Amino acid sequence: MAERLVMDEIGAARLRMIIEAGVELHGADLLGFALEHAVTEAGGLGGMVHLRGPGGRGLLLMATSGIVRTVAEDWEEIEERGGTAPARAVADGVPVWTPAGDGEDRDEEAGASRGRRREAPGAEHGTANGTEGSTARAAEDDGTGSAAGLGRHPRSAAPWSPNSALPTGSGLLAVPLLTPDGAVGALSVLTVGEGQPTPRQQSAVEMLAAWAALRLRDRSVGRDGADTGRLGKEPPVTRLRQALEAIKVGSWEWDLATGDQLWDEPTLSILGMEGQSPNQCFETWTGLVHPDDLPWLLVEIEQAVRNRGVSAVEYRIRRPDGTTGWVSSRGRVLAGENGGSARMVGTVWDTTESRIARDSVSRALLHMSDAFFAVDREWRITFVNVEAERLLGVSHELLGRNLWDALTELGVDAAELGLESCYRRAVDNGAPLGFEVRWPTNRRRYNMRVVPVPDGLTVYAADVTDIRSREAETAAAERVRADRNARITELAGALAEALTMQDVLNAAATRVMAPFGATGLVVHLIEGDSVRVAGSVGYPTSFFDDIDGVPVGEVSPVDEVHRTRMPAFIDSVEEYIERYPTMAGRPAESMKASWAFLPLIVSGRSIGCCAVSFSEPRHLGGEERTLLITLSGLMAQAIERARLFDAEHMRAKALQRGLLPTALPEMCAVTTAARYIAANEGIEVGGDWYDVIPLSGARVALVIGDVMGHGLSEAATMGRLRTAVHTLADLEFSPAELLTRLNDLVSDLGDDFFATCLYAVYDPATCTCTFGSAGHPPPAVVRPDGTAEFLTHVPDPPLGAARPPFETTQVVLDRDSLLVLYTDGLIESATRDIDQGMHHLTKALVGAAALLDRGEGQDRGEEASLSLERLCDDVVAELLPGTQLMDDAALLVARTHAIPADSIATWTLSDGPIAASEARNHVRNQLAGWQLDDLAMTAELLVSELVGNAVRYGRSPIALRLLRAEGLICEVSDGSLSTPRIRNAAETDEGGRGLQLVATLAQRWGARYTATGKCIWTEQQVP
Repeated sequence: MAERLVMDEIGAARLRMIIEAGVELHGADLLGFALEHAVTEAGGLGGMVHLRGPGGRGLLLMATSGIVRTVAEDWEEIEERGGTAPARAVADGVPVWTPAGDGEDRDEEAGASRGRRREAPGAEHGTANGTEGSTARAAEDDGTGSAAGLGRHPRSAAPWSPNSALPTGSGLLAVPLLTPDGAVGALSVLTVGEGQPTPRQQSAVEMLAAWAALRLRDRSVGRDGADTGRLGKEPPVTRLRQALEAIKVGSWEWDLATGDQLWDEPTLSILGMEGQSPNQCFETWTGLVHPDDLPWLLVEIEQAVRNRGVSAVEYRIRRPDGTTGWVSSRGRVLAGENGGSARMVGTVWDTTESRIARDSVSRALLHMSDAFFAVDREWRITFVNVEAERLLGVSHELLGRNLWDALTELGVDAAELGLESCYRRAVDNGAPLGFEVRWPTNRRRYNMRVVPVPDGLTVYAADVTDIRSREAETAAAERVRADRNARITELAGALAEALTMQDVLNAAATRVMAPFGATGLVVHLIEGDSVRVAGSVGYPTSFFDDIDGVPVGEVSPVDEVHRTRMPAFIDSVEEYIERYPTMAGRPAESMKASWAFLPLIVSGRSIGCCAVSFSEPRHLGGEERTLLITLSGLMAQAIERARLFDAEHMRAKALQRGLLPTALPEMCAVTTAARYIAANEGIEVGGDWYDVIPLSGARVALVIGDVMGHGLSEAATMGRLRTAVHTLADLEFSPAELLTRLNDLVSDLGDDFFATCLYAVYDPATCTCTFGSAGHPPPAVVRPDGTAEFLTHVPDPPLGAARPPFETTQVVLDRDSLLVLYTDGLIESATRDIDQGMHHLTKALVGAAALLDRGEGQDRGEEASLSLERLCDDVVAELLPGTQLMDDAALLVARTHAIPADSIATWTLSDGPIAASEARNHVRNQLAGWQLDDLAMTAELLVSELVGNAVRYGRSPIALRLLRAEGLICEVSDGSLSTPRIRNAAETDEGGRGLQLVATLAQRWGARYTATGKCIWTEQQVP
């Protein structure tokens, strides 16, 4: 409530200030001032002021604000007894608000008056359009000339209301202009929205209307000083005439049959006949008209009378006192009883002051620096200044000509330039419009400003050619700066992503050479006192052989830039030879003609020089030199990072090579090949590894693993696991036992370490493969018939998260099968899940194996290992076709072989000491059959010692097996789980020297557990 009171006080104070500001205004200025502020206070779209006309002529439109011409025409004269808001406000003496479209059928007689006003919208300008409009509408009349006949809109059979011309979603608030003698008119405001104005808005409009009515009344004081407005006995029509006098509007009536005219007092005053009683007739009026204006004026009046239309003209008069002035007159022809034109009624007002003002404006416009011209509603040129004459051409008279015809004769296609569409759009929308056009006659650019006015259209054309040229130059400079900044930003982004020296060189060549038109780029790095060429583009490889690694002082441009830390720009070959005479032959060898030698400085240190060269002589400007120096600074930072990265990457690769097997062993059990593919991102080493470990009995262990993560700690863990697997394999642990001990090792490393591992043991004597897995993908097998499958296995968790015991699986493999072990990096990626990768792997293996078999059939002498190498290459190329690897990948392929049955001999020995004798006989006979008699004596001693120990310390059954593989293998097994060990026997001891003898005679020896006990084995080298 308090806030509303404050707002009301502010509004009241603002109204008081408005009233005080308009205290000196009168007439039309007074009405316009009050109307504009009423529209503002009500937040409206526009407004109108109507005053009563004399002789019962209805309400006449005296002032408008914010109302477009086509709408204002509909409200020029409204019926006083009609249903419109202004008429109701005047009739009832109270404010009236109505939404748009309301009251259309309130009074058909009001519609008749409005229909008459719409008959000739163009006649107020005295144009042919107005005349033709009048004629057309007269033809639609019912022939009686009555209000009923004219009360229909020409294009509709329904009654027409001016309210229908108002914008939808609006309303009209009409407030009467009250005097003691009644309402003399109404002030109306076009409100926004269909809701009624607020009490504060309506109160402000009422206050301004009351103030305007009071001022109109005060202006009606007589010459003698008496206030005639206070004479209550005067008839109301006198009060109305006083209101018209206040705004200097007179009314007149002309009897067309007799020629008699009736002028009221304001008309007499306007025509300079005040105080005289002349014979008011047609000749009196024509005698006052200026002779130059009389001919065309009579033509206009004759057309209005003949068409029973409206005449709206402005002409000059010569008053009896000798003064000359301008008046505007508007009249309408009324029909008589016989249907013909009987009389003409209208209004007249003095426009001398406004005409003088317009003439002053015209003189100013005539000599203004911009082209200006005006056209009426028929597109006839009504005004053209000096600059516009130059623009439109002065070879012919422009005034009165059709604009489009004038442009056509000038050779200007208005449609092609878009002039016609823009001009017509501005007229249709009633809103100013601006656009630019290049004038075809002088090829200069003009900014056209098209402004609709009530009489037609005005066009301002400002020459902006020089402005646009300066703007273009500024824009070009801005583009150069923007291009430079963009190049710097682009190169900085590319160099930020460059890891290696080659990446830096490629980024610089792409973003430095092409924009500058260079044909060569070379980076010289200073290492100690010598120069090393780190990379080049646009030069033959052999061009730098004689300077790579030489002392820096012998390469003059590089030495100069390195010493001075300042760039050197050489524009031609002659300048190069003049500066470096000892290197006069270098330009011809390089086929370059100009150079820019730029220092590479990092943290205050000069690390080398970057040379940008061109095939033609060229002088680089200041902007180009600045940009090249800036780019060389970015390159220096990137080169230093690349050098550090390359060094770290070399160390990482060396570490990786040191942790993986340098070469795979050659065995009779399997032929193997492997691949390791490092990840592309970063310099961190991975944790993928593989190994092939020979075991006793011609068996082989195949192992592959993956330590999760990348880095030195993961690489160290991988090395420890590989060493542990070798140690545990030498102890002849089974796959399940080996994985259990590896799990303990990884668990001891901490909670953040995890690894997967697959350990498989292949026995060529039985062609069986036994394997266990800790979180690793299953092995794949390609059979000799070309089919491929994955060996099923119950999955166990990774090492570090598993809980023993581990499950093992045993399968029988055909001879020449391919056993394939791999890591997840080979089959899994961001775009391929593990199931899709495994399916892809089987297809790749089958295809590669088929090609391998065909190749072996064609060239049986080729080594099997080389065939497997090709198979590994084919599989890797199929699964990793040049993709960016986010993880390491490892692949191990083994082709299985079998020991022939005739190379294996097995015997079960008797219990007791006789077993040693039996064993020696079996060995002697079998070696004779194998033609290995040279090994018989040693083999007999070894077997005799092993069998003796088994008889003495072991448990039956005792068995002997001989295998002929890479060497001669002798195995003695028994049912005891106790394993022998070597001990140092004293000189007095009777035993304890048997195993020392075995270790001396055998190339290798050892013991392993079996399903029924243990096995002691020895191996001798076969000649």
